[in-house]
Amino acid sequence: MTAVVRKSFRMQASLTVSLPYIIVRRMPTATITSKGQITIPAEIRDALGLDAGDRISFEEIAPGKYGFVPVRGRPVSALKGMFGRAKKAVSIEEMNAAIAKRGASAK
Repeated sequence: MTAVVRKSFRMQASLTVSLPYIIVRRMPTATITSKGQITIPAEIRDALGLDAGDRISFEEIAPGKYGFVPVRGRPVSALKGMFGRAKKAVSIEEMNAAIAKRGASAK
């Protein structure tokens, strides 16, 4: 966040000068561990709505400059029941046989 603040100075009897000052808000920083991990500061996690287990994507903004954004998608558990109930139960052996048959025909 950047804000421009104007400050007025009164010089002599009839002259007022207004100078702009730019105030730059210092962003939080993080340190990379020996394992290549970082902890995203709480202020940033809150602003992005990130929780433990959420995924983020790193994107190149300009040469040598990167940013990250949350990956918004459905969790795998949201896929449960997507196709309704199975019409017939299939055993592991039947699944393995079907996989082997399909794999043999693909060669």
